[in-house]
Amino acid sequence: MNETAHTSTVHRDYIGSKLGMWLFLFTEILLFGGLFLVYAVYRSMHSSEFHEAALELNVVIGAINTVILLTSSLTMALAITSVQRGNARASVRLQWVTILLGLVFLVNKYFEWNAKLHHGIYPGSEELLSRSHGQILFYGLYYSMTGLHAVHVIVGLALIGFMLRSTATGGIHAAEFGRLENAGLYWHLVDLIWIYLFPLFYLMS
Repeated sequence: MNETAHTSTVHRDYIGSKLGMWLFLFTEILLFGGLFLVYAVYRSMHSSEFHEAALELNVVIGAINTVILLTSSLTMALAITSVQRGNARASVRLQWVTILLGLVFLVNKYFEWNAKLHHGIYPGSEELLSRSHGQILFYGLYYSMTGLHAVHVIVGLALIGFMLRSTATGGIHAAEFGRLENAGLYWHLVDLIWIYLFPLFYLMS
């Protein structure tokens, strides 16, 4: 195969993988979009009860986690740029920082959930079942939506971990960085979802 044909094949593979990732992200948007719609309907039906339940959430931890994920989105974007410029070593460092920030997010979420569990506020608990129907719905949505998001964070960290290893071993470089870009797109979606979750649950008035 001559150089022109090889370049054309690589270009088609790059476009195909990028299109596949965008289609996958679209299904993720549909999933969370449906959950946001359910949230909006129940909130309109139980606005005061949702407000009372939201007052019990830790806004400080939620805000810190928002800053953490936004920063991780920046470091991931810089990691991709570093590879494109041929600086694999810098990209590896930035991917490590992204992973560490994601882990800090999960640790904060663990402590936040643990505090709620310690006070008996979780689906099916006597404490929660003694409350109004609206508050039960609020916490049901809170645990399911933030829990699903946490699963996506874990998947994203595993994906970035694979990309980090590939970058360190030379599999991802200035001429072949499509996989890292796709991992970055997934991570940006994870961050975007949290940007919607944070005000919906923590800042509602």
